[in-house]
Amino acid sequence: MAIRTTLDKDLDRLKDLLIEMVNLSKTAVEKSVQSLAHQNIEMAEQIIEEDQKINDLEEKINNLIIQLIAQQQPVASDLRTIIAGLKISNDIERIGDLAVNISKSVIHIGAGPHIKPIVDIPRMADMALDMLNNVIKAYIEKDIELAITTAKADDEIDALYGKIIKELLELVPSKPDSFNQISQLSFVARNLERIADHTTNMSEHIIFMVKGKNVDLNA
Repeated sequence: MAIRTTLDKDLDRLKDLLIEMVNLSKTAVEKSVQSLAHQNIEMAEQIIEEDQKINDLEEKINNLIIQLIAQQQPVASDLRTIIAGLKISNDIERIGDLAVNISKSVIHIGAGPHIKPIVDIPRMADMALDMLNNVIKAYIEKDIELAITTAKADDEIDALYGKIIKELLELVPSKPDSFNQISQLSFVARNLERIADHTTNMSEHIIFMVKGKNVDLNA
């Protein structure tokens, strides 16, 4: 009974660390797009500096998982929860890196005027953040249906990404001097699209955790 109680506490600790990590990543994504909209270079630089907090949490999670497997020898659903936690933490860390990439694009663009109103990129970010909110809820509640529904939202983000890229490319002939900004805005949209992909991966890990099935929700 003592071993079981210790394992339960460790699994709760794993969940708490993952929630803390995803909240930091969500904040990084939100602020990175805000820094773009408001051309706030200082905020972008702060996001890059604070990414280390996300990396440190991933390391904590990795160490906890090594300890769990070595000392508790988990099986069945407990082992799946641990494996899913490891994979989810990797996706969250990548989301943090993508927020850093967005921030770097903000710095490259600089303080000059935008070539067009920044409307669709914040909308795309809001959609990606909604996915993140839903996927962590699905993880906490072990809700497979919510995980699947969350992954389906990736299609809408892909469509918006395509629209953004098309509109940016159409600006190239008339604004050749703005090619750097067009490229950087394209990179921002691409990073947001990748954030949605990693969130879809997290949905797949949740299904594995609950059902023990490997599924491809990107298909």
